[in-house]
Amino acid sequence: MNQFLLQQETSIELQLFPNIVEFALKKNNSIQLNSFPETTIGNIRIYYIIDGKFEWIINKQNHVLFPFDVAMILPGQKIGGRKDFLDIGTLSWINIKIEKLEPTGKLVPGPWSSLSKNECLAIGKVFLLNSSLVLSKLKEAGTILQELRHELLSQQIGYRTRVNQLVDELFLLIARKLIHQNNPYRDFPQAFLKLEETLRQNLSQQWTVEEMSAMVGLGTTSFAEKVKNYTGFSPLNYLITIRISEAIKLLKRQDLNVTDIAYETGFYSSQHFSTTFKKLTGYSPSEFKKRNISKN
Repeated sequence: MNQFLLQQETSIELQLFPNIVEFALKKNNSIQLNSFPETTIGNIRIYYIIDGKFEWIINKQNHVLFPFDVAMILPGQKIGGRKDFLDIGTLSWINIKIEKLEPTGKLVPGPWSSLSKNECLAIGKVFLLNSSLVLSKLKEAGTILQELRHELLSQQIGYRTRVNQLVDELFLLIARKLIHQNNPYRDFPQAFLKLEETLRQNLSQQWTVEEMSAMVGLGTTSFAEKVKNYTGFSPLNYLITIRISEAIKLLKRQDLNVTDIAYETGFYSSQHFSTTFKKLTGYSPSEFKKRNISKN
């Protein structure tokens, strides 16, 4: 496989693709000191290992990557060789410019992407909620990168549309594989417990059914049916019970007021929180708080 380096500022192949900052394949035959120091990434960078063994530090974690492994580095994260140099081997990478990836998981790729807003939000949350974006034996990523190279170099009819579709496919592939890698046996009870833990840790986010189903690798209809059978609630109603249970814990603290608790547990207003809380517990949040303070 021939080496290549396409860069936005110098390569005519990328003139129609401002979202692709760099796309390359490199065969490294020798070790050069300081050839891969730890660097903060400004966009989304995806590496695919073709051959060799690479020892990297990604987002402060040590990783050893082998052929067909994939590593994704998000904006603001760092990557570098464990010994500040690039190991011997062959790898491909693509540097993708996006408009934003917010801490809430809101991913905005840009006008080039055909992914829906809900899909982007679900994908963004999958990326952010995984501490390690390293995937083992993901040959499909190599296939997408090969086709991407072919489209950019051959420039056949419709290649502009196809190139952007392939970048979308790469995002989708990685998001889906992250879900499957974390839930290899698709054991719904275990996957659901992990989802619930994630929800409790991020209750201030406005979760949708699409986002929750994506976290366990199911379609929305199948996910809703399984949650109903497993808990007796619809996904959104079950999410409300989680919000209320966490609110009950917080209301026992004297240092937090009702409004702070409402927003911290994901209610869009203190009034909405009060109405929902009273409906499910029989007390307003203020009444509940006073009762617990008096007991103490």
